Amino acid sequence: MATTIKAIAAAAAALTLLALPTTGDAQSGASRQPIAFGGDTLENTADGVVLRGRAEVVQGGNRLRADVLSLVRASDGDLQRIDATGTVYLVTSEQSMRGDRAVYTPSSGEVVVTGDVILTQGQNVLTGGRLVYNVNTEAARMEGAPRGAAGRRVQGVFYPEGTN
Repeated sequence: MATTIKAIAAAAAALTLLALPTTGDAQSGASRQPIAFGGDTLENTADGVVLRGRAEVVQGGNRLRADVLSLVRASDGDLQRIDATGTVYLVTSEQSMRGDRAVYTPSSGEVVVTGDVILTQGQNVLTGGRLVYNVNTEAARMEGAPRGAAGRRVQGVFYPEGTN
């Protein structure tokens, strides 16, 4: 059980990296706050740990929630990948993200969110079919999604400061 808890804690710590672009979290020391996790079931498998049913990891004001969270270990025991499936939400103090699936690879710092992706920050909204974000470089790319003959475009609404 200690290995399971360590794996979840390592995964949760990695997940908090997703919130690094928000300066408020860095200033509040969210990455040093306790990590809480939960789900309807927790399964320790040969490859890692799986939380199912209202699965979530919370640290400070950062929350990752999905139907299923799979924390996949590499052969050396380090966290290799986190898969979030079902309706996936990542909420920080300044922004939120929703998608159908998210995969986070700590070694590259890359997060890939697919499905009906919705990013919000205040009143600003960006939608698309696939988001690739690197937590190390803060580089991001949103792509449209194929839907019908015309496809679906990336769309957004941004409010200049002072207009709300």
